[in-house]
Amino acid sequence: MTTPTAELAAFLRTRRERLDPRDFGLPPRRRTPGLRREDVAELAGISVDYVVRLEQARGLRPSVDVVEALAGALRLAPDERAYLFDLTRQRPRDDGELAIAATPPLARLVTDLSPLPAMLLNHRYDVLAWNPEMARLLVDFGTLPPARRNAMWLCLMHPLVREFYVDRETVVREGIAHLRAAWAAHPDDRALSGLIDELTGGNAEFARLWAEQDVKVNGRGQKVVRHPEAGVLTVQFETLRPVQDPDQLLVIHRAADERSQAALDRLTRAAAPASAPTPARSASGGARRP
Repeated sequence: MTTPTAELAAFLRTRRERLDPRDFGLPPRRRTPGLRREDVAELAGISVDYVVRLEQARGLRPSVDVVEALAGALRLAPDERAYLFDLTRQRPRDDGELAIAATPPLARLVTDLSPLPAMLLNHRYDVLAWNPEMARLLVDFGTLPPARRNAMWLCLMHPLVREFYVDRETVVREGIAHLRAAWAAHPDDRALSGLIDELTGGNAEFARLWAEQDVKVNGRGQKVVRHPEAGVLTVQFETLRPVQDPDQLLVIHRAADERSQAALDRLTRAAAPASAPTPARSASGGARRP
């Protein structure tokens, strides 16, 4: 039976053997393909003996730094790098390329999902793109400063959105539990830390719930909302994480019953073309939250 240790050994060996020494300014090898173990050890800044033991499946578990060094030395593609981290049961550090704008194909998908209300978020709950139906259901994001297009901030601080959810306590609690999980996964994200600090210092409800240490990632559920025009309606939501852009979250809403569907239909018919989905730069791109 294949084990992670054996697979790690085979993966490192095959990745090493596929490399052309000439790409590293080294003379080609006549008898065996690829780089020597000595070459990989020098490139990664580790001992030759360590490389040998890894390739012989001797049960080592490399540190995050060693895994990162090996990925660089072996010139691994992003998917291969992620696979190497999975094999070693390590988690890569943030590479600094977190989503601050909607990926164009995903922004178009948000458009194509009409008449279903849909929006695109990043892990901080920054709203990156939306369609007219989403703007009619929740709030017209286009009228907000980019620094305030954040679903968590809106739920806590916006005067209209604050009263939007009938079961407000549950919605806020679940949102904060998701935000805590995102914070643990992205500890170096200064924008996320800044948002948490702002809400902790400026909102007693957030500070109280944040201190409870709840952690939960809720990708599917149902919410009862109190809409100023459509009245009370119930919507189901589904959150999808694209494989190609895992830092972006596609949130799709549907009516939960016939009465809610009729209310949603009235809203979507009134959705103005001017509110077309707009990829929105989030407040995290170096901008300071006011």
